[in-house]
Amino acid sequence: MARNAQVAIARGWFTANEVLAFLLEIAVLAALGWWGFGAGHEGVVRVLLGVGTPASAIVLWGLFAAPRARWRPALPLVLVVKAVVLGGGALAVYAVGRPTAAVVLAVVMVANTAVAETFRRTLPDGLPNSGRNPASA
Repeated sequence: MARNAQVAIARGWFTANEVLAFLLEIAVLAALGWWGFGAGHEGVVRVLLGVGTPASAIVLWGLFAAPRARWRPALPLVLVVKAVVLGGGALAVYAVGRPTAAVVLAVVMVANTAVAETFRRTLPDGLPNSGRNPASA
């Protein structure tokens, strides 16, 4: 297979995995909000949990785990942040009474993160590398 064809195929898989990662991140925010608003509290506490939990996840992700994070620490800390945020989303789904969906979500998130981090470290020529940590290159 020609090099250009290999790069095109790899680019397609890379893009598909990044789109899936984005959709999972949105699902996590929705799950955290769902849990927060339904956590059994009333009034201000309910609103704080429903809005504050996803907002906290957004801040944590944006600071440390996003491809263009303000501070991009070494891979182990990035994975810890991803585990806290994404795992929190799966736990939120479990807490609202959907254990099977929580397990499926967790498995898909682990697989997606593993593939994304592998792609970011072994990108073939010609692929975008906006999520690649220059310190690890």
